[in-house]
This record gives sequence, structure tokens and C-alpha cells, in this order.
Amino acid sequence: MPFTAYDLTGRTAIVTGAASGIGRATAALLAEAGATVHCADLDDRGVRATAAAITAAGGSAHAHHLDVTRRDEIAAVVDAARGATGRLDVMANIAGIMYSSPVLETEDAELDRVWNTNFKGVLHGCQEAARAMIATATPGSLVNMASGAIDTGAPGLLCYGAAKAAVVQLTKTLATEVGRHGIRVNAVAPGWVRTAMTERHTDRAQQQAEGPMIRMSPLGRVGEPEDIAHTVLHLASDASSFMTGQILRPNGGVAMPW
Repeated sequence: MPFTAYDLTGRTAIVTGAASGIGRATAALLAEAGATVHCADLDDRGVRATAAAITAAGGSAHAHHLDVTRRDEIAAVVDAARGATGRLDVMANIAGIMYSSPVLETEDAELDRVWNTNFKGVLHGCQEAARAMIATATPGSLVNMASGAIDTGAPGLLCYGAAKAAVVQLTKTLATEVGRHGIRVNAVAPGWVRTAMTERHTDRAQQQAEGPMIRMSPLGRVGEPEDIAHTVLHLASDASSFMTGQILRPNGGVAMPW
């Protein structure tokens, strides 16, 4: 690495949602920075492919099955990562799902499904990782994935936006509670990024969805998973050692909140 502040050699990281998209890009970048990365996802085939690609590139990676709605499975991955090296330095809570429905048509079952994955999955990841870091006196970094949906209302995104807003409040609250242990807690709120989640549309619908985002961005483009992965690396590394309780917004300038 050209800058030692970004060097993660000797550190252990967990990345949830590592089978694809932002999670896969993050796992690869953390491994490139020197970390031993424990890739976790509900998609067994995808997460194994991520770990294999990292290993083939000369990095260190392990694949784990993980349903983030199951606290016991999160605890098992944290125990495995900590047990392998005696420490856990980075927890990147990236796994998430998308669901769209108008407020007046939103049913409890779908609200619960999104909430359990996008908020409670992050909560449990933070709890289990922070406990492990405290037990080993490791000054670690927790990085939570929020969304640009926290800054504006959008039709159909009640479940998703509400859960991501809750992630922001979790991030800020937990930062005040674990800072005395040297543990930092921050979140990333990306703008539109080309991932399997946003590419679920047809080609024409995809162009129609991306068009306004491109026009709104001063940079004239939408994001790629690697753009967000670099933000996660910054928060995971010593380069952000004086940063906690913050929400970083890599969004191409689409939103510029105070």
C-alpha cells in the first residue's frame, strides 16, 4: 500500500453481504490492503466465489454461510473469525435487501422482513463484533451500510428507508458507548450504485432509473461497488482514526446535506 495508514496487514475483518455487489468489492479491497477477510453471505455459491477470487489474487479469505436475521449465525461467524487469529479488527455490516411498496399498501410481513435484515442484522453484527473487540481489547472499527434514502423521501421506499435511517441512529448511539474501548462506529450512505439490487430492472427501466441520477450528479455518473468499497476501507483503516459516529455519503454529489 502506498500509504501505511491504509495498511490492514495482520488484521481480521468480517464482511457480510460478500457474495456480490458492494460486499464483494469491499471484501476484495480489504484483502488487498492486507486483512484476513471472512466473507459471509446467505448466497453460499456467491460467497465461496468471492473468497476463491481473493485467494487466487494472493489474499487471505474464508467463506461462511450467514443469515443476518439469525443472531446465532452472526455469533458463529464472529467466533470463527476471532478464533482463527485471536482478534477481530473490522466488522463491515453490508448485507441488505430491497423491497418497494407504497405506504398505504405496505404489509406487516414485508416490513418485518426488511427490518429484520436491514436493521436487526446490522444491530446484531455490531453487538457481537463489539463484544469480541472489547473482550480482546482490540481498538476495532465497525462500518455499517446505510443509504442515500436516509436523506430524502422516495415513493415506495418506506421499509428500506426507515430501516436505513435506524442504522444511522444505531451508528451514532453505539459510537458514544464504545468509544472508550477504542472502538469506532461509522456508516456509509451511498447514492445510486450499479449492483444486483439496482440492476433488477429491464435494460430500458434501468436507463430510466439511472438517467435522473446521472443528471443530478455534478460528476455526471452513478456509482460502482468499488467506489463504496474505498469508503469502507477508509473507515476500517487508521486513516480515519479520529472519526466515529459519522455518516459518509459517496453519492456523486447528488445530495449535499449540512
